[in-house]
Order: sequence, then C-alpha cells, then structure tokens
Amino acid sequence: MSTARLAALAGLAGLAVLPSCVSDPLPPPDPQAELVARGEQIFFNETFGGNGRTCGTCHPAENDFTLDPAFIASLPGDDPLFVAEFDPNLAANFENPRLMREFGLILENLGDFDDLERRFVLRGVPHTLALATSIGSPAGPRLGWSGDGSPGDGSLRSFATGAVRQHFTKTLNRVPGVDFRLPTDEELDALEAFQFSLGRRRDPPLPLPLRGTVPRRGQEIFLDDSLGKCNLCHANAGANSRFPGQPPGNGNFDTGVEALPDQPADLTGEEVPPDDGFGRPGDGTFNTPPLVESADTGPFFHNNSIETIEGAVAFYDGEAFNQSPAGRTLASLDPEGASIELDGTQIVAIAAFLRVINGLENIRGAVALLQDSLERRQRGPSRIAALRGRAAAEIGDAIRVLGGGGLHPEAVLDLERARRLAERARKAIFGREWSARQAIRALEQARDQLVEPGPTDAVRG
Repeated sequence: MSTARLAALAGLAGLAVLPSCVSDPLPPPDPQAELVARGEQIFFNETFGGNGRTCGTCHPAENDFTLDPAFIASLPGDDPLFVAEFDPNLAANFENPRLMREFGLILENLGDFDDLERRFVLRGVPHTLALATSIGSPAGPRLGWSGDGSPGDGSLRSFATGAVRQHFTKTLNRVPGVDFRLPTDEELDALEAFQFSLGRRRDPPLPLPLRGTVPRRGQEIFLDDSLGKCNLCHANAGANSRFPGQPPGNGNFDTGVEALPDQPADLTGEEVPPDDGFGRPGDGTFNTPPLVESADTGPFFHNNSIETIEGAVAFYDGEAFNQSPAGRTLASLDPEGASIELDGTQIVAIAAFLRVINGLENIRGAVALLQDSLERRQRGPSRIAALRGRAAAEIGDAIRVLGGGGLHPEAVLDLERARRLAERARKAIFGREWSARQAIRALEQARDQLVEPGPTDAVRG
C-alpha cells in the first residue's frame, strides 16, 4: 500500500474517532455560578485597601463561617484578626484583644462612630450559613445579632458596606478612599450571591424519622407547644417564628440574655457596655438565629455568654428568660401560666435532637462538597482540594457534635472513616476520585444510622 494511501486512511481514522473526543463538551458557563465564584474570591481575598482583613477573617469557611476562642487560638500572631495588637493606629477603641481571644467577642459601634470610647457593644460572630432561609421578615431583612446589622436598605447586599467601614479601616478616622475603599456595586452583587449560596436552602420538615431514642424524645419536646415550646420561635428548627401575635418570618425578641448573672465577659473587669439590641436607641430585642447549625457554631447568644448547646437549652428554663418579656408572653399564653419548665433529662434530650440535626446537616454539606469536587466543571486542582478540605472539616464537625453528646457511636466510626477518605482524596497522588466516592458512601452509611429512610430528602440534599 502506498504511503499516500496510508496517510489518507490514517486521516480518516482520525476523523472517525474525533467525534468521541469532542461529543461531550463542557456545559456553557452559568452566569449565577460565575457570580457566586466571583463573590467567593472577594469574600476571602479582598481587603478593600484596608488593614488586611477580609470578610473571611471573621467568617472563615473552615470554622463554619464564625469565630470561637479555640479557632482564634490556632491563628498565627500576625493574622489580620489581631490587627489591634500590632498596628498603633488601631491600638485603642477598635477591638478588645483580651475579650476577643478569651470569648470570641468583636467590638461593634453599630454605625455610630461619634464616641468610640463609650458607645460600643461586644458581640460574637454570627455564622453566614443558610441565610436564604433565615433573614426574611415582613419588616425587611434581619441581619446580625440585633437584626439591624446592615446599613442603608438593610439588605445582605449592603451588609459588606457596614462591615468594611467598621472592621477594615486603617485608622479610626474611617475616611473612604483613605482608610479603605467601599465595595463597588458589582462587588456587592457578587458578595450577596456568594453568601446566599452557603448552606441549606430550606429548613428540615419536622418531625424527622430519627433513630436515636433520646434525640427522638428531644424532637417531641421541641415540637410540643405546651412543653418545650421551641417550635413557636424556631419553626422546623430554623429562624422563622410562628409566635402568636407576631407576623410569620424572622423575628426579634427580648429573651433576657442581657439579664444573665455572671456573664463571662463581665467577670473580667473589662468595660462591657449593656447591649440594647435592635434600633437606635435599641429596644432590647435580638434576632432569632437558625438552630439547625447551632450545635457546632457556639458559643451561644449575641454575647457568647454560654458555651455548650446543653447550657443554651437550659437558659430557657432559667429566671433570666422566664422573667423576660418573651418569657412572660409565653406564660400568658399557657393555660397554667407557665413559661418554659424543663427538667435536666428533657434539656439533654432537646440538645441531643439539635446535635443530631446538626450532624445531618454536616453530612449533607460534606456530601455536596465532595460531589462538587467530582464534577467536570471543577477542574482546577486547588479548587478541588479546597472543596475536599471543607468536606473534611464538615465531617469533623459532625464527629464532634455527635461525640460531644455521646450519640450514635457507630455513626461516628463511619464519619471517622469518611474523614480519612476525604483527606486522602485531597492529598493523595493516586486514587483521589475513588477516595472521594468512598467517603460519600461512608457518609451515607453514617446518615442512615441517624435517620430512617423517609418520603423527604431534606436531610439528603
């Protein structure tokens, strides 16, 4: 056969296999996905010309987008979170380093910078998960611990403007264009899209068919409007109220947290002004947070005054709550005039329920992250590694949440295996996709030990 004919046949063979190489093109770009990706880049990397902080400084992805003393202790001394400790321009009236390190408290001036020495509050960092489910109310968005944490129109889009002015400034003069630059409209749109993309899209449809005896009883108490009464303000363990006399949606309540005795920050002798909550001046009310993520995002309440989920549940059986406006209103609605009266085993049962639904959400989130890492559009090695690293962190949260309550030890073993596989999928040279898929299988096995198969897939994705 001639050389020319061989070349022609080779060319035809090449054409014959060409369709198999190009018949599965990448999907067209998704504009919303691109906006979310842009927002993620801004959230974690953009300093807005300020003191080095980013949104991710106070809302790190690896710590459920919040801060606690243990995570703070793990940071290097030159982390931008500690800028008040090494920048003379911010040494006074910008943060209280002692209370930040010991209790995870961040100084907030609530938009008024006229008297920095006296007009401030100290608050924990609320996580930014499931915002799409938690900030809607008939009166407008509810953001931050007091529900009015966003300037201007109060929207999530505007939240970054207030954050940059408060936390990113180079000096206490806070002059835009000098001490920082304000986000552009495009950046605000992207940040909003990214934050709305985080976490759940819906609340779990309670009751769930839980397997554990104590968590199952905790769910019953939680949903009992004559006993636990939790579901009145946290419908389906979310942030939306169905409280009598209140419009549905996210609500503000005065629950008496400020009246608690022996608050940790007060015990230090540091100046901790009273926090009057919503409004200017405040009305003493604070925003209702979602409970699904609560067990692994403590400390609890706006001032980080209680460390454990069991302690947070027990607060509602105490004097501070039962003598508060919210507690007295509950009592007025009760045929026996009781607000909330729970015994120790009931408190532990509700906390066990909250631990389990938090673990289920950790599992759902980890599966979603691992599945994202296996999709063709996630081609960048660093992006894939980041997704699998976040999945491993979610699995670690589930292990701590369940293990901390002595719950479902067999599921914890499956979770430990899933975490090892997720880490291998992130770091190994060979078998990374196999490890990711095996991690998903182990997560599904753990999940099926927490909840019976049912007609809803709310805890599965």
